[in-house]
Amino acid sequence: MKLAQWEPYRDMEQLLARMTPANFWSASRALPEVANARFQWTPAADISETEKEYLIRAELPAVRKEDVQVTLEDGTITIRGERRQRQTEKSEKFHRVESYSGEFTRMFSLPADAEAAAVHAESSDGVLTVHIPKRAVNRPAPVQIKVE
Repeated sequence: MKLAQWEPYRDMEQLLARMTPANFWSASRALPEVANARFQWTPAADISETEKEYLIRAELPAVRKEDVQVTLEDGTITIRGERRQRQTEKSEKFHRVESYSGEFTRMFSLPADAEAAAVHAESSDGVLTVHIPKRAVNRPAPVQIKVE
């Protein structure tokens, strides 16, 4: 199993982003000098396991599957993509904008028993699901040892 380097600042940023109230950023977005800035966002992901495979489900609402890349390199799965900003009509006036647009990257380490050659992904209803099959492990039967 490959060890993943811990990046405490990235983890803290993600934690703060999830704990900050949604309306906190609305005031700063209204400022002219900040209005054109691109805020970085990170899609939420769930990781689960069945008897046959591991599953990574990343929430990617309003992201086309053509704008998502899933790569596997050195025991790490990288999900990279971009949610594009919607084109607005000049007659449309926004009162509040809480959705983020821009590029994102998520990285996950493969477990030791993953079958890297058979990893595949699918996108449906705004959720990207990465299937990571488990490698068949032949475990020897336990041997009874006589105690003398």
